[in-house]
Amino acid sequence: QVQLVESGGGLVQPGGSLRLSCVASGMTFRFYNMAWYRQAPGKQRELVTTITSGGTTNVVGSVKGRFTISRDNAKNTVYLQMNSLKPEDTAVYYCNANYGRNYWGQGTQVTVSS
Repeated sequence: QVQLVESGGGLVQPGGSLRLSCVASGMTFRFYNMAWYRQAPGKQRELVTTITSGGTTNVVGSVKGRFTISRDNAKNTVYLQMNSLKPEDTAVYYCNANYGRNYWGQGTQVTVSS
């Protein structure tokens, strides 16, 4: 049974940093393309950044230059390093794994506020 467990969310002031982690189990992690999505209150879930099984990354839109995705296949973990956080980054952040099928974590709340 595939399971994705996110952690690392919390309350941070504008300009601060957080690192999210997503630990995968029940799957051959190195084969999967991984991604982070987020969903702000009243908005649709949106793609933030992706990393392929080969390590190629892509960052979307307003987080370019601030957010970095990485993976450690030995630890079955994908990370999201978030720097220079803004109030508009406030959302529930979800880990996604894709290898023919899509799997989702339960999400972790990130709140950026002074």
